[in-house]
Amino acid sequence: MTISVTFCGAAGGVTGSCYFLQTDQGNFLVDCGMFQGSKTVRELNYGKFPFEADRISAVLLTHAHIDHTGLVPKLVKSGFGGPIYATEPTCDLLTYMLPDSGYIQESEVERLNRRNARRGRPEVTPIYTREDAENTLSQLKTVEYHEWLPVIDGVRARFWDAGHLLGSASIEVEIENGDKDGKPTRLLFSGDVGTGEAVFNEAPEAPTGVDYLFVETTYGDRNRPVMTDEERREMLRKEVQDALGNGGNLVIPSFAVARTQELLVDLAHLFNRGQLPPANVFVDSPLAQRATDVFAKHLKRGDAQALSHPKFHMVPDVQASKQLAQVTSGAIIISASGMCDAGRIRYHLKNNLWRPNCTVLLVGFQAAGSFGRVLQGGAKHVRIHGDEIEVRARIRTLDVYSGHADQDMLLQWTKNRLPVARQIFLTHGEEGARAAFREVLMAHGIEEKLISMPMLDDTVTLKKGKGEPAIPQARLSGEELSRDDWHNLYAGTVTALSEKLRSLETAEERKEMLEKVLRDIGSV
Repeated sequence: MTISVTFCGAAGGVTGSCYFLQTDQGNFLVDCGMFQGSKTVRELNYGKFPFEADRISAVLLTHAHIDHTGLVPKLVKSGFGGPIYATEPTCDLLTYMLPDSGYIQESEVERLNRRNARRGRPEVTPIYTREDAENTLSQLKTVEYHEWLPVIDGVRARFWDAGHLLGSASIEVEIENGDKDGKPTRLLFSGDVGTGEAVFNEAPEAPTGVDYLFVETTYGDRNRPVMTDEERREMLRKEVQDALGNGGNLVIPSFAVARTQELLVDLAHLFNRGQLPPANVFVDSPLAQRATDVFAKHLKRGDAQALSHPKFHMVPDVQASKQLAQVTSGAIIISASGMCDAGRIRYHLKNNLWRPNCTVLLVGFQAAGSFGRVLQGGAKHVRIHGDEIEVRARIRTLDVYSGHADQDMLLQWTKNRLPVARQIFLTHGEEGARAAFREVLMAHGIEEKLISMPMLDDTVTLKKGKGEPAIPQARLSGEELSRDDWHNLYAGTVTALSEKLRSLETAEERKEMLEKVLRDIGSV
C-alpha cells in the first residue's frame, strides 16, 4: 500500500489548511481551506488545485473556519462529488458560512470589476458564487465524536473534540497497509487545538501512540497569561470603558463565528452587573447573526440567553449598515471580517479610523499581509476602497480570546500524544512560530530527527507500495506565505509619499521631490 501526504496549505503559513492523502485505494482530503493574508497569498485561491478534484473520494473537515473549509465549494465546482464529513455543529455552521463566503466573493468581485472597467482592465470572476456554495451543502455528512467512520476502502477515521470551536475536531486516520502483522498506519491531524479556557469549549482531547502526528503551531512562539473568566472580562471592561470614555465609537473587527459570540456573552455579563455604561452594541455581519442562532442551538441555556441581551442589535440589511455611519459616538460596532480584509468592517473602519476619539479593538490573530496586521503595526495612513485614510483612532489589541493553544498548551498537547513512532509534522504556523516550537519540543526530549517542518506543496511518502504518488509543483515559498508582499509595500509607499508631500511647506518643494522620485524610477 502506498501512502503519501501533500501539504497543500498552511505549511509555512497559517491559512489554506489542506492535506492531500494518496493511497492505492483512493485519495481524500483533510480540510480544504481558503488562503488569507497578503494579495499574493490570496491569489492562490484563484489558481488550480495541486490535485485533480474529480479524483478525490472524500473530504474530512476539522472545523468550520473558512481557512479550513473555504475552498470546498470550489472543489465541488471543479468536479468533486463525494461526501464531506464533519461534526453536526460544523455542518450547521457551514450551512451559513459557505453561502456567505460565496456572496462576499461575488460582492467583492462586482466592486472590483466596476473599478477595472474605469481603468480599462479585464473583468475577473469570483472563485465561486453563493449558488455554488449552496450546491455543496447536500454533500455534507454528519459524524459523531469517538465513532469510527469508513472513508474509503482500507481507510477509516475518528473525530476527537479539539476544543477550538463549536464542533471542532482533531481527526485520527487509520490506513490498512497490507503488512503481515496487520497493524494499520495511524495518523492524527490536530486541526486547530483549543485552549481549554475559551468561553464555550471544553479542553482538547485526542488519542496517543500514533505513527504520524500533524500539529498546528499558530502560537508556537508565544505564551499568554493564564486567566480566569473574571480576569478576561475585566480586561474587556477596561478596553470598552476607555474607548467609550474617549467620546467616540468602539469598532471591533471580529470573526463572525465563535469570536463574536464569545464577545457577546462577556459583554452581556458586564452589562448585567452594571460594569459598563448602557451602550448599544451593533452586530453588523449577516453571518455572525446566523452563526449566533447556531450557537444558541448547541450551547447551555445560560450562554444561549446571553446572546439575546436587549443591548444587542443585529443590523438587518445593507441600508441599516450604511446608517451606522451617522453614529459618531457611544456605539460598539462588531463586524466581520476579523482580519479587516473584506466585508462590512471595511466601511466601519473607513468611517471611524480618521476620528481621534474612536477606538479599533483587534481581538483575533492578524495574518501577515492582512489589513488588520497593517493597523496593528502602527500604520499612520491606509487606503480603503481606493481612498486614503489618516489613522487617528486608537488601535488596541486584546489577545485573550484566541481559540488557539499557546506554546505551553501546544507542548502539553503534543507530549500527551506520545509516543509518536515515525514523525511529527509542524504545520499551520508562520515560520518563526513553528521554528520556535520545534526548539521547544527538542528542549523537552523529542529528537530532532522526529520533527519535520514541511513547506507548501511538499509531498511526503509515508509508506512505499506499488503506486507512485502525484507530486505537485510548489506554488509559493514559505517566505512569501509569512510576510507582506509587494502589494503591501506599494500601498505603504503611496501613503508614505502622500504624507511626506503634505509635510513640505511649499509647492516648489513638493514639485522638486516628485521630480526626484520620477528620476529615480526612470520616468523623467
